[in-house]
Amino acid sequence: MRSPRRRPPLVPVLLCALAVLAARPSAGSDGDRGAGGAPGAAEVARLYEAAARTTQEYEKGRREAETQRAKAQEYEERLDRERRRKAVLREELGRLARAQYRTGGGLTLTARVILARDPDQLMRSQRVVAREGRAVDRAVTRSRRAEARLSADEARATAAWKALERRNAGLVKLRKDIEAKLETARARMESEAEASVSAGSCPGAVRLDQPDGDRGDAPWVAPVRSYDLSASFGSGGTRWADRHTGQDFAVPTGTPVRSVGMGRVVTVTCGGAFGIQIVLQHPEGYYTQYAHLSAVAVDQGDRVEPGQWIGQSGTTGNSTGPHLHFEVRVTPQMGSALDPVPWLARHGVTV
Repeated sequence: MRSPRRRPPLVPVLLCALAVLAARPSAGSDGDRGAGGAPGAAEVARLYEAAARTTQEYEKGRREAETQRAKAQEYEERLDRERRRKAVLREELGRLARAQYRTGGGLTLTARVILARDPDQLMRSQRVVAREGRAVDRAVTRSRRAEARLSADEARATAAWKALERRNAGLVKLRKDIEAKLETARARMESEAEASVSAGSCPGAVRLDQPDGDRGDAPWVAPVRSYDLSASFGSGGTRWADRHTGQDFAVPTGTPVRSVGMGRVVTVTCGGAFGIQIVLQHPEGYYTQYAHLSAVAVDQGDRVEPGQWIGQSGTTGNSTGPHLHFEVRVTPQMGSALDPVPWLARHGVTV
């Protein structure tokens, strides 16, 4: 049963490798490994790089489009307020005009003065009416100018987010193209890995240059960045002779696998139930195993840092689908495994 914990908001394939990758053959190899690495692994790494860049650009564009859309909505709301204010002003102007008409607005000012019982009061009211009329005229003029500015701002904001949406549509198409190529490359990678395991000669290390920013400052990390949890420690089933000895992380083939902490590569082997696997030794005396890989990025004896990419996930060995089998042991050998989830939790890593 898979758990959705730590599932990213976008497709895991695209978010599990937010870094620039490069591939080059390893200079060294151990006794049962071939030199030169797997071409499919390098291709998958490059496609992960392209997918990561495209995803980052898409997410940036999506956020910018949302900002522009919010601005357009804000401008529209302000326009509505200006229109309502102008309607009130027009009504007030009409009221003043009607009042002026009822009080003799159709006569000349001289005639109204002559006919008025109190000419001074009439003059004062006339000045008040004139001031109110000028105030209304100025307010209407300001309202019209403000509406024109807001309309221009709204038009610019609307055009901006529509342009961003067009760009994002192009990025979506590009991402789909990359996913299609990635699917083909994964199939090739799995085929190469299975051929190596069947031949009993593991592929050489494909060195993956990983930016420091992907490792962070934490002394311990999860073995993969995004995943679904599948088979857990101690679970039963027909696939294992006894009980499951590790924690499985369901991830697509080619997903970068990370060293959970500082350590040294004890063994890199292939064949048997675990397929291509790596075992690391950590300073505090524990060992971690990473199994069913499709490619490796380290050699025996290498020193590794927390978060360093040491290989790529796969489905070699006794596996029913792409995933990473992760174990924590007290010795390098099978039979000494302990539950990795609470062990990671003690080191500040929640999975």
